[in-house]
Amino acid sequence: MVKAIFATGNKNKVKEAKEILEGLGIELISMKEAGIESDPEETGSTFAENALIKARAVAKISGCLTLADDSGLVIDYLDGAPGIYSARFMGHDTSYDIKNKALIEKLEGIEGDERSARFVAAIAAVFPDGREFTTEGTMEGIIAKEAQGENGFGYDPILYIKEYGCCSAQLSSEAKNAISHRGKALREMREILLENI
Repeated sequence: MVKAIFATGNKNKVKEAKEILEGLGIELISMKEAGIESDPEETGSTFAENALIKARAVAKISGCLTLADDSGLVIDYLDGAPGIYSARFMGHDTSYDIKNKALIEKLEGIEGDERSARFVAAIAAVFPDGREFTTEGTMEGIIAKEAQGENGFGYDPILYIKEYGCCSAQLSSEAKNAISHRGKALREMREILLENI
């Protein structure tokens, strides 16, 4: 069993990753479970660069295979904002209820496909021997006119998924894992890990 650390403090992300990477022969643990504290400055200009920054920092401390993700909401009408600044949008301590409301207000009067947006997730894997890999996944939708749903976190209540006729936060975790940005990036990473572990 290969021990691997997911460089995140978000238990929802760890749970999702464990579900998708199950059966790989990896014991995936959180930074908290590993007793590691790491919060490197995210100076990258892309999701993939920021995921690598986080994974490298924890791999250096732990000497273990380390996975990290960087993800966010990209709204076309807002020139890609909040994008790589999604977690920091309006400040780290601002609740997502407030962030979601603010983004809906920014799109007031904008209709239909002009409200197009997507979740983007990059997953980075850094091996103790220095090998590095990144994958990326997206989940397309439009910004809803009101937040809906309880099954999710972050911006899930405001990304409306046309094919499902509901917001991301209204999907079951199984349905969401099947189509989510992080699910897609993790499944692609699963293939890479299969070949490299």
